[in-house]
Amino acid sequence: MSQNDSTHPYLLGHSAHEMDRLMAQARQIDPITRRFFVAAGITAGMRVLDVGSGAGDTAFLAAELVGRSGEVVGVDRAENAVATATARARSMSLDHVSFRAGDPAQMEFERPFDAVLGRYVLQFQPDPAAMLRRLAAQVRPGGVVVFHELDWGGCSSFPPAPLYDRACAWGMETLRRHGTEHRMGIKLHATFVAAGLPAPQLRLEALLGGGENSAVVLHKITDILTTMLPETERLGVATAAEIGLDTLFERMMAEGVAHRSVFTSHHQVGAWVRVGAPAS
Repeated sequence: MSQNDSTHPYLLGHSAHEMDRLMAQARQIDPITRRFFVAAGITAGMRVLDVGSGAGDTAFLAAELVGRSGEVVGVDRAENAVATATARARSMSLDHVSFRAGDPAQMEFERPFDAVLGRYVLQFQPDPAAMLRRLAAQVRPGGVVVFHELDWGGCSSFPPAPLYDRACAWGMETLRRHGTEHRMGIKLHATFVAAGLPAPQLRLEALLGGGENSAVVLHKITDILTTMLPETERLGVATAAEIGLDTLFERMMAEGVAHRSVFTSHHQVGAWVRVGAPAS
């Protein structure tokens, strides 16, 4: 989903590498997102709006839950992302999934949705509460609003693995200097309330790895730093030479094995409410 900063656009971009990274990320994160969506009440027959659809993975996950009797409309500001998602939907014969280019908070739709959802979207908005308020207005009374966001504050290692901790710090500082929220997950409660919604139900999960079984977590931070590298250098956080992406994964793995460390990746936080439902 595009960042609204007119000087420095959406940090992660929409390059071919980033589209590939998003699809690889989905294979790791989809089971968590699915549990959030199921707990929120996304079910067969629903008409769903997927915000910041990117390469389409969250829309495809929602499509599995709503089935052929339902419908998923994905929206992204980037036309090349919409083209990628549309081509993938066609290749999978998902006739009940469509994608549109534009700002979902400003678009008009032909009828209300049963649910609006998104993954890793609100963190890139200059005013996430305002966006959430506008999106909630697209949902019928009794419908669902559910978002899955990251919290970089969850990244850690124990016993400490200094290189992994440094890699996470480079990522967090790049986001901070760019103006992108790196603690959106833990801020979901306040954001929902500020948007005029009831206090949301919350759930937290995280990917963990230990020693030789840490590849998923370590590839995740390596891949995101690869995407971020131009901004990391431009913002003066670290140089390519300091990071050493070509060997970063191997060095983190060796350090983790030597220290018998457990790596915790970003906290994955889900928040959901029913529109018009009383606060709990």
